[in-house]
Amino acid sequence: MNKKWTKWILAIAGLLLVTVVAGCSGNKTVATLKGGRITQNDYYKELKSSSAGKQQLQTMIISKALENQYGKDVTSKQVDKEYNKYKSQYGSSFSSILQQNGMTTAQFKKNIRTNLLTKVALEKNKKISDSDYKKQWKSYTPKITVSQITVSKKADAQSVIDKLNNGEDFSKLAKENSTDSATKNKGGKMTPFNNDDTAVDAALKTAAFKLDKVGDYSSEPVKTSVGYSVIKLDKKPSKGKMSDHKAELKTKIYASWMQDSTVMQSVISKVLKRADVSIKDDDLKDVLAGYVTKSNSSKPATNAK
Repeated sequence: MNKKWTKWILAIAGLLLVTVVAGCSGNKTVATLKGGRITQNDYYKELKSSSAGKQQLQTMIISKALENQYGKDVTSKQVDKEYNKYKSQYGSSFSSILQQNGMTTAQFKKNIRTNLLTKVALEKNKKISDSDYKKQWKSYTPKITVSQITVSKKADAQSVIDKLNNGEDFSKLAKENSTDSATKNKGGKMTPFNNDDTAVDAALKTAAFKLDKVGDYSSEPVKTSVGYSVIKLDKKPSKGKMSDHKAELKTKIYASWMQDSTVMQSVISKVLKRADVSIKDDDLKDVLAGYVTKSNSSKPATNAK
């Protein structure tokens, strides 16, 4: 399970538990047992005093504020597209992963929507400067295309290299020897990637970018997480001009900022300021303290209308 998946699971779990807390406004019985009962008020008092409960309330407030301010900017088609990406990535195990984490399809889609709303909020509240583009451009590399032959043993990979040295065809050898079902029947050809693509094995990526000329292949077996690979360079475009890659650079910059806690804290602070949040329970008045800016720190949350 990757980090993004885990992060989203934790977020949706928080929303679900806070929904329960929000409903605990009376003295109805939650559970009975010999010697007494547990009421909604009892449960609420315990939950609101915990750090987890406070964090979950914070998550719910932020999500509602994002929905109110940017809800029109995220469509159901966008949510479905992201959902289908994860469904495709996890394949047959997708449903079981949802079940293991106590989530339904609707709940996971709600979580995806919140994530997309956060991206919109970032783009609306923080613009990219020329210096941001130039900084990203320094580390930018265009996507390259390579073919791979993956085998389980180092000796088998060396055997493939020996055959290539003797003039045998890479595509033919891939179809005959590769254990990678996704690329085998395509002569080993992989989807184009760049140097910061996390979906590609790190060792394979490093070896691929060391190849200089189209047609070059790795001179020795490359140890990867699934075995050993032999890699051939199919296409390696020149870097070109920064102006030709503005759209891609923009995507990379915003993706980086989404992972920057300082940047996102600033963005969410602006969202919450516009939301004019009013915390009615004095015990929870500091639940948004982490997002209160210095200019607003003198205004207690309980004073909001």
